[in-house]
Amino acid sequence: MKDCQPCPSRSDCTRAKRRTITVRRQDHYLALQAARIRETTEAYATEYARRAGVEGTLSQGTRAYGLRRARYIGEAKTALQHLLTAAAINFVRIANWLIIGTGQKLCHYHRFQNWPVRLAGAVVH
Repeated sequence: MKDCQPCPSRSDCTRAKRRTITVRRQDHYLALQAARIRETTEAYATEYARRAGVEGTLSQGTRAYGLRRARYIGEAKTALQHLLTAAAINFVRIANWLIIGTGQKLCHYHRFQNWPVRLAGAVVH
């Protein structure tokens, strides 16, 4: 890291009072540039879309179903817990799909957004 010193062309670089630049080794710089170019391709977008779906599922399993910690000791019981948790996630997704329908997008609502309606027992869409 190097802090920019005042120079005649500083106004062309930035309007900030302080600016920090990171100077990388050449091989790191070239690897970073290659990765940034790869991020603009259609193949990367397809790969990243699949990864985003998987990460959403893992996040749901961690936050809603306690996948971060195993309830049991032993590899076999832990593997069984993971399989049952995956089945539970699939079951909830199918139930949501059947309740909401195929034409509507599943939306995440703030938990207190419609609390009077939920207390009355109505179905919120």
